[in-house]
Amino acid sequence: MYARSTTLQGSPDRIDEGISFIQEQVAPMLNQIEGCRGLSMLVDRETGRCIATSSWESEQAMHASEERMRPIRDRGREIFGGSMQVDVWEIAVMHRTHHGECCRVSWLRGDLDAMTETFRVGLLPQLEQVDGFCSASLLVNRSTGMACSTTVWESRAAMEASRSSADEMRRRAASDSGGEILDVHEFDLAYAHLHVPEMA
Repeated sequence: MYARSTTLQGSPDRIDEGISFIQEQVAPMLNQIEGCRGLSMLVDRETGRCIATSSWESEQAMHASEERMRPIRDRGREIFGGSMQVDVWEIAVMHRTHHGECCRVSWLRGDLDAMTETFRVGLLPQLEQVDGFCSASLLVNRSTGMACSTTVWESRAAMEASRSSADEMRRRAASDSGGEILDVHEFDLAYAHLHVPEMA
């Protein structure tokens, strides 16, 4: 399974328009493309930072969709009125118990095989014991050595309460992989229709 994420840094007052665009135009179009397995959208209403991620059955299906996706991404950038960055990923881990309302995203660089093993064997069992935990995923890009970890929480209160334990787990993942933590950001989960199977 693969994923393409589009990060938009735009105006906070345009977020609702952007969510409507995702729900009413982007999602229906993606549903018609062979190999697409859904879409999610994360938003930070304070900063205007948003991430839309589509999932794909294969790398070939993801790349084959590029020409159709380009104009709709450009339209999204117009709506948000800011910068745009596109990244492609391999889905290394996906574990979901139930859906939530918000999430914490961490970007790391290091030994991706070691990081995946630590995430799957060491961190997931701990996460499942934290109150309010809903799901976790790990995306990797082997050409850049980058990884993107996302944990989803029942509520913002649960996410905030998990910060100290999450910090410890993140440091462990970076340490075990000989890597570094590049960025951590918290978002509201505005749209969640990713149909990725269990990959834990």
